Amino acid sequence: MKVVLFCGGLGMRMREDAASAPKPMAMIGDRPLLWHVMRYYAHFGHTDFILCLGYGARAVKDYFLRYDETLSNDFSLSMDGRDVRLFSSDITDWNITFIDTGLGASIGERLMRVRKYVEGDPMFLANYADTLTDAPLPEMIDRFRYSDAVASLLAVPVQSTHHVIDIDSGDQVTRVRPIRELMQWENGGYFILRPEIFSVLRDGEDLVPHGFDRLLPDQRLIAQRYTGFWRAADTFKDRAELEQLYQSARCPWMLWDANRSRGRGPAAVQPALAATGATAAVAVVGAPGNLGLTG
Repeated sequence: MKVVLFCGGLGMRMREDAASAPKPMAMIGDRPLLWHVMRYYAHFGHTDFILCLGYGARAVKDYFLRYDETLSNDFSLSMDGRDVRLFSSDITDWNITFIDTGLGASIGERLMRVRKYVEGDPMFLANYADTLTDAPLPEMIDRFRYSDAVASLLAVPVQSTHHVIDIDSGDQVTRVRPIRELMQWENGGYFILRPEIFSVLRDGEDLVPHGFDRLLPDQRLIAQRYTGFWRAADTFKDRAELEQLYQSARCPWMLWDANRSRGRGPAAVQPALAATGATAAVAVVGAPGNLGLTG
């Protein structure tokens, strides 16, 4: 199944300066976020990638054109360093299509610009290039395949660490609680789509919420709730936390590496709603971080 990845956003909250690489190229360990996302899909056998490029396209292209397998694979070196023998490989079976989808395009517009590469398939996968999870993708695909939905998204608990307060009529605070306790659900990406999605996309609009809004009257949008590991790398703090997890070998998203994932199996996904009644599936449906800068 083809995988469309949105790699062209500015990533303003993570950029150190105007010359910074695009957010998907921020490093976690020896590899960029984008590689970790692609490796997740490849783990489940999906190795045909379409990268929707924009800001920082050259950095993405150069990385794969100069890809060094030795950074993440065991190898032997002989003949005075002239012969490298790999014991395993990351990307030799990957097919990667690089498409410039514009500097200022929305996610929906980027998707429309790669339409010809996926519209002949019964379904395809799509995602932001900077969110990591250990969600069970085959189970998600099966649930979607047997529905009549046009689109499915991963619904995760709201990730904010802020608190909300209850206030009485006398302006006294009566309760303080984490936002996560409100049991709202956030758009976690990891979309599964049918080509009918292109009938609800418009120039100048976005996939979320505009395209998805048009699916609601016919109940063609479903969400799959997941309370296991999910993390968006929106800020330097997020990236630092992911780096710390990587250095401590506690990386639930690295399902392909038993040493770093520590054999952790993904939790089950559950449908937020069936294909009927999908209008209330998710409470927060903007891109991760809700500023629309991802992708």
